[in-house]
Amino acid sequence: MKLALIQQKFHGTKEKTIAKTCKFIEEAAIKGAKLVCLGELHQSEYFCQSENVDFFNLAEDYEKDVKFWSKIAKKHQVVLITSLFEKRSAGLYHNSAVVFEKDGSIAGKYRKMHIPDDPCFYEKFYFTPGDLGFNPISTSVGKLGVLICWDQWYPEAARIMALKGAEILIYPTAIGWFDKDKKDEKQRQLEAWIAIQRGHAIANTLPVVTINRVGFEKDKSGMEKGIRFWGNSFVFGAQGEEIFRANSKDEFCKIIELDLKKCEELRRWWPFLRDRRIEYFGDLSKRFIDE
Repeated sequence: MKLALIQQKFHGTKEKTIAKTCKFIEEAAIKGAKLVCLGELHQSEYFCQSENVDFFNLAEDYEKDVKFWSKIAKKHQVVLITSLFEKRSAGLYHNSAVVFEKDGSIAGKYRKMHIPDDPCFYEKFYFTPGDLGFNPISTSVGKLGVLICWDQWYPEAARIMALKGAEILIYPTAIGWFDKDKKDEKQRQLEAWIAIQRGHAIANTLPVVTINRVGFEKDKSGMEKGIRFWGNSFVFGAQGEEIFRANSKDEFCKIIELDLKKCEELRRWWPFLRDRRIEYFGDLSKRFIDE
């Protein structure tokens, strides 16, 4: 599989940002990418820094956005993973990844399941938890286990995708630092984020691809200064080996080649799925196990 990661910043307006994204997609297609992966909520600013009902207006163009990215996928003959603010009904919104086939048709959709609620990440105000479950999306390049950002901290989500036949795990993401945090704390946060996802690759014997944004985005509410998105988009192989890791500042389109057939060979040597004691895993469905 030849795929492209597009690490990008918000360029002040939706129009300017999309124009930059389209240039990157064109570059990816010229270089032979068959799968193009975009970051979380890539069309707009990360509006979840504050609770403001006006930001719901961003979802009014959802159907229009779907048609636009469909045309882009078809134009460049790529499987395209987008991350859109979905208006499902009045007062009902989702953080959704829409995956387009190379002919522009919709291959599938994933609605973010785990919704955070932290300072400057007030996503529970905007997004209803997903109800489509953890289901790989079948495409011409393979079965894609698409999850979104906060989902990346949960091994259960990655495991279910693997058990349902995902050939790769992909996480569009928007995560960053607060400038006021100390340098060592920032490093701990970043390394924890990388480590948990590297663990998903190893435990499930699958490649993991994560696409994060970069750039500083001001908190318009004034409650905080803003978020400095830490980039570091990466690809880990099925043994947890680092194939690619970006820096924390630059926009780019990076082409990566993955041998998905290698996973079958590795699972024969590391049969983690075979040795799972599923008859004793029932407690995982409980919120907490009280004595």
